[in-house]
Amino acid sequence: MQQLELSPELDYKSDVYKDAYSRINAIVIEGEEEANANYKSLTELIPDNAEELVKLAKMENRHKKGFQACGRNLEVTPDMAFAKEFFSDLHRNFQEASEKGNLVTCLLIQSLIIECFAISAYNIYIPVADDFARKITEGVVKDEYLHLNFGEEWLKANFETSKDELEEANRQNLPIVWRMLNEVEKDAKILGMEKDALVEDFMISYGEALSNIGFTTRDIMRMSAYGLTAA
Repeated sequence: MQQLELSPELDYKSDVYKDAYSRINAIVIEGEEEANANYKSLTELIPDNAEELVKLAKMENRHKKGFQACGRNLEVTPDMAFAKEFFSDLHRNFQEASEKGNLVTCLLIQSLIIECFAISAYNIYIPVADDFARKITEGVVKDEYLHLNFGEEWLKANFETSKDELEEANRQNLPIVWRMLNEVEKDAKILGMEKDALVEDFMISYGEALSNIGFTTRDIMRMSAYGLTAA
């Protein structure tokens, strides 16, 4: 509830807010664009699920347009160059895994890490968002849980054959999340979003997803620790 108290104090039209928003808004736009492309790529790796994946990709594209509208509403131009660099490590790792046919790694990056990152950011942002962005984001976050569920269900059904690759993919990619959170800390704070709250919400979402797939509490604690010291 503490987050809710911050909202009236935020000056959405101030230069300081708009400057920070130009990067945060770009990140969510780029994140939805990455997700759109990733789900399209996954249709080649899971052709049996192509129809559902195409629907998810289209949903991500709608989200992107919604967040573009949020920027226009505040008369902010998103810093897309910053956002592309922000996602560059996860983007590269997904592309390399896709080219190698490493489906499990692709699902961990998109369906778990990126979706949990998005869900945590949106959950923390909603209480401090301007009215227009709040409505958009509330609609988006409901969809993101569906996307997270797709990856969870596939990995749960294939857990025994996927476990080793999941652990390796987690080892390679989770530290990137902590770097990303550090990089966005100052801008997020200006928007009323505390880094500790973002980390906590991400850890909860990611841990629940790993648990739903089949990992034990001990496994999750060990896997979650990768790169956490950097946070």
